[in-house]
Amino acid sequence: MKNIETEILIDAPVEVVWRVLMNFEAYRHWNPFLTVEGEAILGNKLDVIINMDGRKNFFKPKVVAYEEGRRFEWTGKLLLKGLFAGNHYFKLHPVTEFQTQFVHGENFTGILQGAIMKKVRDKTIKGFETMNEAMKTYTEEQVI
Repeated sequence: MKNIETEILIDAPVEVVWRVLMNFEAYRHWNPFLTVEGEAILGNKLDVIINMDGRKNFFKPKVVAYEEGRRFEWTGKLLLKGLFAGNHYFKLHPVTEFQTQFVHGENFTGILQGAIMKKVRDKTIKGFETMNEAMKTYTEEQVI
């Protein structure tokens, strides 16, 4: 299994960070990396567009974890089961009453993980970090 994980400290209460993360409709105002449509309900499929290097990649992942204010995950696969799958996750950890550690990552599995990760690892990290920075800026503006 290959993993990519990024983190950022956001100067906002965990409740505010969670609200921003789960408001998919508002992503168009701040999120340069992801577009998400659908309801974040366990077992639901979402419509996700990942914007990487000016290219749009479309996925229909399934919500596999939802813990209010703490964790949200989806899993998507490429074509057939076992070839390539990603478990995309977001975790929120309160640091203080007014600070949240935002963890954004993905675990990759499947027989094609090595080859695919060689091609997209750096771009994926850049995309995650770009989203994290945009989320920090947007979220901190919500608490001013």
